[in-house]
Amino acid sequence: MNEATGEQSIREALKRNNEEEEILEGDTTEDEEPKACGVCGDLAKGYHFNALTCEGCKGFFRRAIKRSTQFRCRFQNKCNITKNNRRSCQACRFRKCQAIGMRQEMVMSEKEVKERRFRIQTRKMLDVPVELSTQQEETIQELLCSHHHSFDSAFYRFSGFRPMDRNVLPVGEYESESENCSLSSTSLSGSFETPENEEHEEAGKKSSIFTALPHVADLTTYMIQDIITFSKSLRDFRSLNIEDQISLLKGATFEIMQIRFNMVFNTKTGIWECGHITYCINDAVRAGFQPLLLEPLLKFHHTLRNLGLQDEEYALMQAMSLFSPDRPGVQQHRVIDELHENLAVTLKSWIDCRRTGPEKHLLYPKVMSCLTEMRTMNEEYSKQVLQIQDIQPDIISPLIMEVVSKNPCTDF
Repeated sequence: MNEATGEQSIREALKRNNEEEEILEGDTTEDEEPKACGVCGDLAKGYHFNALTCEGCKGFFRRAIKRSTQFRCRFQNKCNITKNNRRSCQACRFRKCQAIGMRQEMVMSEKEVKERRFRIQTRKMLDVPVELSTQQEETIQELLCSHHHSFDSAFYRFSGFRPMDRNVLPVGEYESESENCSLSSTSLSGSFETPENEEHEEAGKKSSIFTALPHVADLTTYMIQDIITFSKSLRDFRSLNIEDQISLLKGATFEIMQIRFNMVFNTKTGIWECGHITYCINDAVRAGFQPLLLEPLLKFHHTLRNLGLQDEEYALMQAMSLFSPDRPGVQQHRVIDELHENLAVTLKSWIDCRRTGPEKHLLYPKVMSCLTEMRTMNEEYSKQVLQIQDIQPDIISPLIMEVVSKNPCTDF
């Protein structure tokens, strides 16, 4: 992989694309495990104000932010907040909300709430459109062109990479490559089991224990560069300030990458068919990734691919992931929230207008569920990349490290 290209920062890549443009222009699934509220432990319904919480704690945080006076604990500010006693101490409950990352600036004003409710009610009153609006057609066309321009499904442009080493797994051994690509969860988890021969593990620590890491790092860097190109080709993305562009990219890169990899995933073989190179799940094992990420990731790819999405739907999914208003560091919440909502309506309209058969009525919630599922894996991916970097440094490119870093965008 070209060293100069691999070491570019997100900011440099965005600015480079800006210069080029100036020249040219002269809901959850049934089998999903329940998630616990980070505040009280009750059943969480989704992400609210940047944290996974239940509806009760979501409403409490909103009311607390709008409250004119401060809460006070009658004890020692050390109350244990649970589902049963969460109303007993508002001060400690609010402190717990802040501790898990709930953000005050994401609470909308009364005027913004009314405007959003009006938009939602207006859309609910409308019948299913007979055809897409002109604006929706233009949005889909822009996304489709940007996707095709920035995603080479045959991976012809992926060259100059470090070779893939499939000689051994980090731990354990298999008799054949077909076994390495087994789809069973027992095979996947088995490849991470503690080796009987501890000398093998000790030897690995002294050498290159993640044999596939150089190649996977080059592939990831290549994908990130294409995702930056995709993002910068979108008019709405270019209209945002550079800080928000970086924040959105840092938050969405893993998700967009998985959406694109899903387009080349073969559910029958469990293989990602990337043109002249193919990958199986144990290539990620050889790169150092762990079951906590890989098991739900493999399940996700089977689920999404089995939906039989069209290119337009994949493109809309990428845009919805990109324009998520609750990414850390985002400033223009209201603008991005409206963009995200319009994309969701466009996806729903596309499915209603262009899909036929009874399956179309369930397709939209299934797509939304897949987006939510990716969101839960995103943080684990960043965590594991940082762990791999600690164990085997100087292999992962600076561009990847910037994407997974939690540093504020002003540091780039």
